[in-house]
Amino acid sequence: MSPPRRTPAPPREQVLAAAMEMIAGRGLEKLTMAALGREVGMSSGHLLYYFHSKDELLLRTLEWSEGRLGAERARLLARPATARERLDAYVDLYVPDGHGDPHWTLWMEVWNRSRNAGDDARDRQAAIEGAWHRDLVALLAEGVSRGEFRTVDPDRFASRLRALLDGFSIHVAIGLRGTDRAQVLGHVGEFLAESLLADA
Repeated sequence: MSPPRRTPAPPREQVLAAAMEMIAGRGLEKLTMAALGREVGMSSGHLLYYFHSKDELLLRTLEWSEGRLGAERARLLARPATARERLDAYVDLYVPDGHGDPHWTLWMEVWNRSRNAGDDARDRQAAIEGAWHRDLVALLAEGVSRGEFRTVDPDRFASRLRALLDGFSIHVAIGLRGTDRAQVLGHVGEFLAESLLADA
């Protein structure tokens, strides 16, 4: 009798997509190696072979999600539009969709776990942040050079704007009362009009 055929493991991207879907549909607390294994037809031991730990699984899933966001960001920033219109699109993409946004839920969990992370994990997290920062700096520099924005130091302004966006975004993601996505976009729009627009 021939031995039973082994079922091939699903592609890694399929596993990461399934993890993200579980976070979106059931919440981060339901994402266990065993539950994810059942979802993709693998044992938890097999998943640990590929990812080594839940921390690594979460970071890989965040990197996968960021890759998709990065492609969308590149598309938005390459549009034939004013710098302000593309900056609004950047902000719109940055801010969570609402309470429990899966990408932000995952982002906060990875950063919370990073207190005990090694240098490699911290470097990978810094790469995620760096991509958002570089795109924003380039957009601000373009707006300044075209006269759409006031003369600001693009790197310094980007750091401050992203800190503002992070703070507001965490409030939206955790569902802080009195802070929703529409209010945040309004606050950020007012801040940009007051501090950046050349004709303000």
